[in-house]
Amino acid sequence: MLRPISRWFRWLPGLILFLPLAARTLESPPAIRANPISQRIVIDGRLDEAAWNTGVSIPSLTQQEPSPGVATPFDGTRVTILTDGERLYVGVVCPDPAPERVAIHTLQRDAEQEGDDSIALVFDTFGDHRTGYLFRVNAGGARQDGLISGKDGVSLDWDGIWEARTRRDASGWTAEILISVRSLRFGRGLDGWGFNVERTVARERLTLRWASASLDSGLADLQRAGTLSGLARLRQGLGLSVAPYALGRIDETSRTGVRQDGDLGLDLSYNLTPSLGAVVTVNTDFAETEVDSRQVNLTRFPLFFPEKRPFFLEGSNLFEFGSELAPDLIPFYSRRIGLAEGRAIPIDLGAKVLGRQDRWGFAFLGVETGSDGREARAHPLLAARTTFDVDDHLRLGALGTRGTPSGAGDNTFGGLDALWQTSSFRGDKNLTLAAWAARSTGDRPSGRTHGDRSRDDTGWGVRAFYPNDLWDLSFSLDSYGEALDPALGFLPRPGTRKWAWGTAYQPRPSAEGPFGWVRQFFFELFVTRVDRLGGATESWRVFTAPWNVETKSGEHLEANWAPQFERLSEPFEIASGVVIPPGDYRFDRYRVEAQSASSRPWRVGSTVWFGDFFGGRLTQWESFVYRTFGAGTLRVELDAENDFGSLPQGDFVQRLLQAKTFYSFSPDLLASAFVQYDSESRDLGLNARLHWTFQPGRDLFVVWNRNWKRALSESDRFTRESDRLVVKLRWSQLW
Repeated sequence: MLRPISRWFRWLPGLILFLPLAARTLESPPAIRANPISQRIVIDGRLDEAAWNTGVSIPSLTQQEPSPGVATPFDGTRVTILTDGERLYVGVVCPDPAPERVAIHTLQRDAEQEGDDSIALVFDTFGDHRTGYLFRVNAGGARQDGLISGKDGVSLDWDGIWEARTRRDASGWTAEILISVRSLRFGRGLDGWGFNVERTVARERLTLRWASASLDSGLADLQRAGTLSGLARLRQGLGLSVAPYALGRIDETSRTGVRQDGDLGLDLSYNLTPSLGAVVTVNTDFAETEVDSRQVNLTRFPLFFPEKRPFFLEGSNLFEFGSELAPDLIPFYSRRIGLAEGRAIPIDLGAKVLGRQDRWGFAFLGVETGSDGREARAHPLLAARTTFDVDDHLRLGALGTRGTPSGAGDNTFGGLDALWQTSSFRGDKNLTLAAWAARSTGDRPSGRTHGDRSRDDTGWGVRAFYPNDLWDLSFSLDSYGEALDPALGFLPRPGTRKWAWGTAYQPRPSAEGPFGWVRQFFFELFVTRVDRLGGATESWRVFTAPWNVETKSGEHLEANWAPQFERLSEPFEIASGVVIPPGDYRFDRYRVEAQSASSRPWRVGSTVWFGDFFGGRLTQWESFVYRTFGAGTLRVELDAENDFGSLPQGDFVQRLLQAKTFYSFSPDLLASAFVQYDSESRDLGLNARLHWTFQPGRDLFVVWNRNWKRALSESDRFTRESDRLVVKLRWSQLW
């Protein structure tokens, strides 16, 4: 199927032989053993059980940033790992000479913790140095977890079953963590997992780490992780998880009045092997899923929104294809399932098989959608991904999808990819090389019939990245056929060939020099060019950062110049009633940006883009104000975007206003409200949620959604359009 583009893979045999010569072996990674115990640990943050004082511990972490290896007042951070065969216990002692200055800005699950004092753990449970789990807890006990799919690929949307409690005292703070191994997938009989631990001291912008205290190393770089042994006898029990749910719902609209109904559903998981699991969902419902944050679209291409639904998030890292293709191409984009042209389509049944077996990785998803009573009809949707690890650096893979979101028409997409990564290039530098090729078959997408180009249903690409602290270099070349159609994916610009290369020089000035107040400079130059497959240039952009600094205290100051070219082959309606005609447009855009440090209770920032735009002028002003009260108990976030356009075809104003409030009674009981309004849709929406995790894996949700509509006249009031109240109980049981 991929024969027309197979020539792009002819270099693979030679590459397989040559590249290992460029990857030298790093120093032996550190190792620690999980101490076996027979007693149960009470998770209260106290570390007062006798087991915490026996066995082997990590006695201290090493400074990783800003000065690798240099002693700090926070040395002596002690980490102990225990296991009873079914659970992992991690105890961390974090000494602090000024504990009253410990930064806590949230108690919310999976919230941003960039400005918080925290402890993070990563586990490479398959020993493949590529995929794994991330667990983070801040000094207030807020949890964050996610899936690792590569050095720069961490998704925080996955939720595992685990507990964490913290306690602060006059000497610092402690964390006590329990992770149920039944909620993880891991290699059968594998005694040693990749493991690393990192501590962040927010006010000092200081990072301490156990393994690989190098500025070129990220925590998600599992090739540089240490080893956690003593895990060969971990037990997953029967490997069975049952998670039923029940919900009640009240809907009210101006057209239909009040309607009440309820629903039942079930998620069933079974581990076929300790490393390979199957999941079945029946009558799936996503009533508790957070609403999307709206975006202003001033381009002629569709916007990208991340997946948030729990069923599709588990194992989503196993479907990753290529290397950093998103958002230009996502061959499998799970948000296509259950949605068609903005309409919700019921999901009657879903099944997944996820995991690894030796060097092979597997991910299969099958979904049976129902009819929405309109155009969408009941039909199956399939996606499958398999990978093979040739060695520690080279991974080969294949991905395929079948079906269309609405069930109308036929579509099949298939692709091959190769990814080679090392953390030991030229000693200890990062280097990534990748290639991909794909083809789709089935019904031709409507509107893509430019002569013979409509037959081009293939795509291919090559990429190279050198992402390191001082120099960050990148190059990519990707081609997307006019008829390439991943119907269950995301491809905003078919029929184009995109070139992109960039360089960033990122020095860290001496503390004694005139720039001693600067933590790091970022001098950037990134060039992109998009050509039509016929050869004509469709767009190009040069992004420069002659001034981009982060201060030692955490402020960010930046100024940019970005010349740009766009060729429109058809009219483009940028705002209601403002239509830009076809033609060539060359313009210059400028940006200034300033943000305060994330470790402070008050955080403010503003970004202004201004300059020429399609023969006129455009000013885009984005600003935010965040405030934290009571060590993360109450957090208020205000965001605003105001865009003012003045074009020959007319003037326009686009506004997006958002307000979020979070009140945490504890890390397990959170009330939140999210209000947003955009002038394009004239829709004002409220999403209010109460989320109570009364036991790990057992949750109660109360969700209230209300929408108002504003008439065209700015003086008119908002009219209520709809209300929805949902109460949902989800109960997970592991055996």
